[in-house]
Amino acid sequence: MFGMPTNDRTVIVVEDDHNIADLLDVYLREAGFRVLQATSGERGLELVDQHQPQMVLLDIGLPGIDGFEVCRRLRVKSNVPVLFLTARDGEIDRILGLELGADDYVTKPFSPREIVARVKAILRRGQPDISTDTDVMHIGDEYRVDVSRREASSANEVVPLATREFDLLAFFARNQGIALSRQQILDGVWGIDWVGDDRTVDVHVRQLRKKLGDDLPLATVWGIGYRLG
Repeated sequence: MFGMPTNDRTVIVVEDDHNIADLLDVYLREAGFRVLQATSGERGLELVDQHQPQMVLLDIGLPGIDGFEVCRRLRVKSNVPVLFLTARDGEIDRILGLELGADDYVTKPFSPREIVARVKAILRRGQPDISTDTDVMHIGDEYRVDVSRREASSANEVVPLATREFDLLAFFARNQGIALSRQQILDGVWGIDWVGDDRTVDVHVRQLRKKLGDDLPLATVWGIGYRLG
């Protein structure tokens, strides 16, 4: 069974275009990462199982099982962050990737420096926030968010969340009772330098509601955004 990511800075690049994979390999290694490559989804899953990486860079258009299916299988057993790399820029593809639990989505052609920056940003957000005074937050009587352990639970049962989903829930928990705009949420969870559609927030909110159930007091504030509690 896949476990949680380790801390050895291993990144797995699942990409069948050798030129793109080798270019990412060079830039990621220069940034201090250990890089492993796979040219098929099946091999990518094997490498994740064997090496427990910090992150997976995943092409969608792979031979055999595609990137969407690889992500779907990963999310059954692992919360390892996933960054999709794809030539497909349609809104449906972006939403599907996010709903499957991807942490970010980059379309080709892209700058390898941008990829490295996004990898670092996602991993920073995945680290415990040592600046907060509250490691454990409660949402009503049913939900618990443990920041130091990066665990969310409902009725004392741990609910597996992707990295960005957990970050979003923790952000809401820290700001309970406050109506937050989508831009405030993007700045607080994705970072002020994030570039993308604010509907990304809506996709992740749907995922939280789906995984945590109807009792989660996460309300839509029409014309503004969302409010927890």
